[in-house]
Amino acid sequence: MLPTLKPLVQSGFVGLLILLGPVTGCSSNPLASAPRTIEPARAADSPPASQSPAGAVRPLTGHPLAAVFDSGTRQLAVLRGPDNPADPAAPASLAVFADAQVPPRAIALPGPATALTGDDRGTAYLAARGGYLAVDLSAGRVAPVTVADAAHADFTAIARRADGKLVLGSADGAVYTLASDAPSGTTTVGNRNKIFARVDALVTQGNTTVVLDRGQTSVTTIGADGRVAQALRAGEGATTLAADPQGRVLVADTRGGQLLVYGVDPLILRQAYPVRQAPYGLAGSRDLAWISQTAANVVIGYDLSTGIPVEKVRHSTVQQPNTLAFDEASDTLYVVSGSGAGVQVIEHAAGIP
Repeated sequence: MLPTLKPLVQSGFVGLLILLGPVTGCSSNPLASAPRTIEPARAADSPPASQSPAGAVRPLTGHPLAAVFDSGTRQLAVLRGPDNPADPAAPASLAVFADAQVPPRAIALPGPATALTGDDRGTAYLAARGGYLAVDLSAGRVAPVTVADAAHADFTAIARRADGKLVLGSADGAVYTLASDAPSGTTTVGNRNKIFARVDALVTQGNTTVVLDRGQTSVTTIGADGRVAQALRAGEGATTLAADPQGRVLVADTRGGQLLVYGVDPLILRQAYPVRQAPYGLAGSRDLAWISQTAANVVIGYDLSTGIPVEKVRHSTVQQPNTLAFDEASDTLYVVSGSGAGVQVIEHAAGIP
């Protein structure tokens, strides 16, 4: 049974700022209390693939955690966790796919990393303890950047705004909007908001940041000024989110079996559509929203241009299709297996001229 999450502040007909009470006991000051949480949802443990995956499959070792396609250099970067996930100090690595006929290049990282974003101009940014890593995907250079006064923060999410500023989220529920995009050394914090149980994922639309908190199963917007704007409950167990080129934010409600589609200015739920079989992996594109069914090893492309999502295409995938990335220019969908089954490359995935 989910706890009742009651909004305390309402702004017009749009987003509700969720200020949540503690898990046990009560408090006379809800602003000072701990967020109420539930057990976070997660992807299903996928069965062995029963059909041949569409397209081609590229081998990839390690434990993939995230992926991003860099349109400027036309490379796919996959963040791989350590071979021994039980060792929290073990370094991660990036696998960079640049040529379909050549194995990926491995870029060693100086330590653990937990999340990945890019600038579409050849640089990937990775969340790390106390700061982030800036990686030149072509040259393989790694530049560590420390966030001032955050040496002990375990950063779990990262996104880049349209103005170039990076936003980091932490395991203890804080969002840091950085004052500058430092190429190396130390950067300062412009704004810090600590109202979440944990920051599990971040995306941006323009200079608006969207925060996903799985424990509160909520999405929250942070404006260009770094201040919290609105928040909404996100289904019964939201797990992942993605931004698309049309200004929308997509959320996979894995426990509730839904694809949720939000507008961000203001934050409003525009579409909710049933997607069974533990939806999890997400990618946004100009024509379709992509979502994977981890209990079925399937990925589906939905047209969101009307009032209700319309399925346009579906493809069989590798086992455990946890991570998706999309190349808009070539209509290529990448499906990264979370169980070691490789990276699936589906060319002409949407089939839209």
